Amino acid sequence: MQLSIVIPLLNEEESLKELHNWIVSVMQSNHFSYEILFVDDGSTDASWDIITEISKTNPAVKGLHFLRNFGKSQALHAGFKSVQGDVIITVDADLQDNPEEIPELYKMITEEGYDLVSGWKKKRYDSILFKNTPSKLFNWAARKTSGVRLHDFNCGLKAYAKEVVKNIEVSGEMHRYIPVLAKNAGFSKIGEKVVKHQARKYGKTKFGMERFINGFLDLLTIWFVSRFGKRPMHLFGALGVLMFLIGFGFAIYLGIEKLFINPFGRLITDRPQFFISLIAMVIGTQLFLAGFIGEILIRSKKEENRYIVSEELNTSLLES
Repeated sequence: MQLSIVIPLLNEEESLKELHNWIVSVMQSNHFSYEILFVDDGSTDASWDIITEISKTNPAVKGLHFLRNFGKSQALHAGFKSVQGDVIITVDADLQDNPEEIPELYKMITEEGYDLVSGWKKKRYDSILFKNTPSKLFNWAARKTSGVRLHDFNCGLKAYAKEVVKNIEVSGEMHRYIPVLAKNAGFSKIGEKVVKHQARKYGKTKFGMERFINGFLDLLTIWFVSRFGKRPMHLFGALGVLMFLIGFGFAIYLGIEKLFINPFGRLITDRPQFFISLIAMVIGTQLFLAGFIGEILIRSKKEENRYIVSEELNTSLLES
């Protein structure tokens, strides 16, 4: 199978049939062998009924229905786990991504050797104040922090080699940083393609300021995890030892002064250096223990992606 199209969605009943027909038209005109996987992230409208209806007329359509809303990252993780195509394309279900871009993205993976190609919505039809400006600021921070030179990290239209999606885990809210996850996993050839951005035709955007704030917090998380996630002792242990030595140094100084320089002076406990020494050694010990516990956790337990699939269509998804 050449292509797997993964479409995460939440309450997009108006757009699903139109999106399906558009994708099928592109697939047929380019003679691709393909599958379309809709991942319904706990929709409360008729989205799942429409997916079920579509699958009866097109055997290439598959579906996963989450028991409740678990988030886009979990939806993508479930989709990546199930797909079989050599190239995986992710498309948002709101019709703002243009399926006509898929053939060129496929060529960039298969012919130019990219591991991952991210779409860049250079010209956008979103609110300048509430989405465009925050998005530009977010992408600038992501480039500076991660070292991945992309203009649009959060574009839903992306293409992946099969090896990439099978070797990364998209958990929490990390779907924004899949290119960074891929880079950290060793897939270094990451490209970008300017793609058309469609104005939203149905429904309303699910973007809010809380997602913008969460995006920056997730950026800090992935920066920390990418640098110290596999070796927490290198950070916490080093800081802990440094703090402990500072505190221990103050303690030695106070002891020498009390014993040899001014034995009849103030009590050690009356001096501010005593409390600096005590606090520094306690904090240093705690930091060292935090690094030690982190090392134990890394070696003993792997973080799980949590989602519950209540229904499946035409797919042999492994039990999550």
